Amino acid sequence: MKMLFGLTEKPIQGKIMQEVNNKIVRLQKNLSSLRENRFLKLIHNAFFALPILAGVPFFALTGQKVYAASEDMGNGFRDYGVVSPISRSRGLVATVDGDGRNVVLLWLHDYRGGYALLMIDAETGKSDQFPMPFRVHRTPFTSLLSSKNKFYTHFGSHFVEFDPVKRAFTFCRKTAPLMAMSMTEDDNGVIWAATYPECGIVSFNPETREFKDYGHVHKERWKQYPRHLAADDTGWIYIGLGNAAAQILAFDPQAGVATPMLPEAERVKGCGYVYRDLDGKAYGRRRKQKGVWYEFYKGKGKKIGKHEHIRKKLVITGTQALFHRRFPDGKILEACSLANRTLSVYDPKTKKTRKTSFDYTSEGAHIMSVAVAPDRTICGGTVFPMRFFNFNPETGKCISRPCFGQWNAVTRQDDRFFVAAYGGGHLLEWNPAKKWVPTRQKNPDSNPLWHAKCHLSIARPHKLLAYPDGKTIIMSGTPGYGYTGGGLFFWNRETGKGTLLKHTEIIPEHSTMSMAVLPGNKLLGGTTVSAGTGGERKAKVAELYIMDMKTKKVEWHAAVLPGARTYTDMCPGPNGLVFGFANDSRFFVFDPVKKKVVHKENTAARFGLTTFQQGPRVFVRSPDGKIYILFRNSIARLNPKTFAITRLAKTPVSISSAGDILDGRIYFAHNSHLCSYAVPDEKAK
Repeated sequence: MKMLFGLTEKPIQGKIMQEVNNKIVRLQKNLSSLRENRFLKLIHNAFFALPILAGVPFFALTGQKVYAASEDMGNGFRDYGVVSPISRSRGLVATVDGDGRNVVLLWLHDYRGGYALLMIDAETGKSDQFPMPFRVHRTPFTSLLSSKNKFYTHFGSHFVEFDPVKRAFTFCRKTAPLMAMSMTEDDNGVIWAATYPECGIVSFNPETREFKDYGHVHKERWKQYPRHLAADDTGWIYIGLGNAAAQILAFDPQAGVATPMLPEAERVKGCGYVYRDLDGKAYGRRRKQKGVWYEFYKGKGKKIGKHEHIRKKLVITGTQALFHRRFPDGKILEACSLANRTLSVYDPKTKKTRKTSFDYTSEGAHIMSVAVAPDRTICGGTVFPMRFFNFNPETGKCISRPCFGQWNAVTRQDDRFFVAAYGGGHLLEWNPAKKWVPTRQKNPDSNPLWHAKCHLSIARPHKLLAYPDGKTIIMSGTPGYGYTGGGLFFWNRETGKGTLLKHTEIIPEHSTMSMAVLPGNKLLGGTTVSAGTGGERKAKVAELYIMDMKTKKVEWHAAVLPGARTYTDMCPGPNGLVFGFANDSRFFVFDPVKKKVVHKENTAARFGLTTFQQGPRVFVRSPDGKIYILFRNSIARLNPKTFAITRLAKTPVSISSAGDILDGRIYFAHNSHLCSYAVPDEKAK
């Protein structure tokens, strides 16, 4: 029997089947604007009114293979539904409810961000879902379970408290932007949070209900990640932050003032680290630096060198990966899978593990990349969770699997499909003709096969280019956390070896965002001045450069477009010209022989911004050489002779990531949905 994203298909024929499919897709689109009670009402009206579907779970993912609930959106557009109807946890704790029953609390994340808290009875699997009490547009990066059994997080410029005893959100307050990167609880039970990107500080007293927003307390030239937080027994707060230059701050709650503890001469790339010891003091150091510790107390700090007797005070908090597994009665939460909708609890007394099923609603994971694979299927990856999807347009079947990393950029060469994955700049190679074998770095039988990691030079890939020699794959992107300037990685399929160029060998302090093939064994690169995550932007204007592929040397480079921050995407055209976009809105035509821009146009007024993702695919070339442009709300065709851009259609949904063409249809992503557009026949006009 077929599966409609988890709905078992009974013998439904013709128009009834299409009606059901269309209702599913419309529901998935509308969920983001619905509260829980409206959601249940809509489910009842849309599905339970159909006797054939009564009692069928809406989002139950019972297997990897599903059939797309396709909807004709009109004017040539079609929506195939959610490719990965799964959410991800952004912090999880094991605790108890008001009846003393073991429960699991976790923050649910799908393409919208952190949209709800999920509360699961660890024995029965009965679950309750509580929508966030504010408009969601971000996601948790830290959370905390307090000594009073309250669960806290801070994101989207809102600080919230959830009480598992009352089974409700019991506090919500808007704050200075944006989201907490660390939290702690002081000796008086006050909850503290430090926020990205400008080091904001807030506190909340659960007893008095007093909330204080101290605003932003420390300035840097770059976005700050305050990833560590600790309080000494006198109430002073210590903040470890990075990434461009590590620092530790001492914050005085009475005066509301933060004082840097590390001298400028000792600040290096990375993050400052602090923790609270059982002796009442806080201790810290530059992360990953051994043997050089600081002791902090009453707002003062001193270097103590080695610090071997570490006795951390228990505070149940952590990053978005928080997984506190011990229940108060000693039982252990071994696993909680949102993909399989199961959890496992181990009882040390009986030495047995109990597995329980639960359920929740999701609008699916955000699609990062979309491209045509060698087997004529539409493939790509999703983020949070990281999943591979494979959609067959002929059968309507979609396969979703866990995958290695975040598939930022994808391309194909001959019979293989290549992936550039975050984080760490991983290069993968998938052979669609062979069985899927989960990727392991040291397993040569993996499929996708892992080839290399570029780490600091390329941590977040933005472009993957299959060079026309049939053997070279080129990856580019921005560098590791706190760094500035990204490299280029050349992979030779014949030799199985790679060559990594650092930014200093290309254009210092720049990263390559886009690439295009030039005649004469040359490569055109377009840079971005954006730094790695948490890094400092040092260059002012992005540049184009020409590289010789044989020598890997840059022969020419220049800032040809004043004010350009990023060369979003580029596409080779006829007569050796290259088409491109800068800053998502500045269309240009570059002549690499004359080394000058021969045409430029700001397209924002007519078309809005181009689609943009970490691996942009703004230009789509058809097999017969036609060039299409994907804007966020339009699809257009480019005339390569006159440089005129003509809108083909306004999209009924926004294009969040793009894009490739197969059999006359351009495929693109709308958040968690895979969609397509039938290109009008040129001859029919």
